[in-house]
Amino acid sequence: MIARPPLSRWSYRHVLDLAAFSQEDYATVLELASRFRALPMSGPRRLPALQGRLVTTLFFEPSTRTRSSFELAARRLSADVQSFSPASSALAKGESLLDTARTYVAMGADVLVVRHRCAGVPAELARDLEAAGCRTAVLNAGDGLHSHPSQALLDLFTLARHFNPETPTLEALAGKRIVIVGDVLHSRVARSNLWSLTACGVDVVLCGPASLLPDAFAQFTHAPPPGQAQDLVAQRGSLRIERDLDRALEGADAVMTLRLQQERMKEQLITSLEAYHQRYGLSHRRLERCGKSVPVLHPGPVNRGVELSGELLDDPSRSLVEEQVRNGIPVRMALLYLMAASEPASSAAGLS
Repeated sequence: MIARPPLSRWSYRHVLDLAAFSQEDYATVLELASRFRALPMSGPRRLPALQGRLVTTLFFEPSTRTRSSFELAARRLSADVQSFSPASSALAKGESLLDTARTYVAMGADVLVVRHRCAGVPAELARDLEAAGCRTAVLNAGDGLHSHPSQALLDLFTLARHFNPETPTLEALAGKRIVIVGDVLHSRVARSNLWSLTACGVDVVLCGPASLLPDAFAQFTHAPPPGQAQDLVAQRGSLRIERDLDRALEGADAVMTLRLQQERMKEQLITSLEAYHQRYGLSHRRLERCGKSVPVLHPGPVNRGVELSGELLDDPSRSLVEEQVRNGIPVRMALLYLMAASEPASSAAGLS
């Protein structure tokens, strides 16, 4: 058993994006994830926190890391887990997505973890379920080019642990310079990271060709988040675009590279993979431009020899890719628990 953190500030039934998160929200997730991460890796691993609850993963889009991570996180909290497979579902017979979701709600789902190739689907499901009077929570596991909240939160947690392993807090991130390089245009991970990193006082440098990084991204966090009169974060870190990777890396504290999402590209946006790697690929030699030893992150899956050299990916002193995968479990445990904690206290017992 671990001590329960103060959760009175948590007011979200659904977790759909990070645009509206406050610094207190990020701090709450990091604190709880730290406690889950500290649990022994051997011996009994389950907590009774979500015992009797049903977590359903509705993945309308292929996934390995995210789906497995959520299901393992739910089981470690003693929840029952139900998986949805589009290929064997009634969708093939013409059933609507909403009716599919309502079917699982009728089976007793307390949380729907939803991944879809179209932006806005998890939010639409949440609205429709609320209109129908359902208490089921919706957690966005990635929707189109819009958002991937849990990935950005585990990236944030991974960086905070790197800079301050004993106390991975927002203060560990403030004032750091993080470079995000690659296919920002097609990346929901990058969009979520822009909200989370700048909220924690990080100065973000975006780098990539104009075809994959339009100039408009320099203004991404300048306006209030969608649907809000004002930003809950009083002062965000800076955000700028640099086209030359060598210049972007100067003074960086960490680098996050993004996968070339060729399956989402509707036209030819790069000349060749070899040319892209030459200009925007990361290697040990290129990282020397940072002037110090810096960590490298990647949301996965990695195209070896394109975004990262194989030698850099396999270097445990520089690559945090496996650490990101490991941290996905406690972060997603934290999210599932926090969503359950918005219900009556008796339904979220086991952490006191």
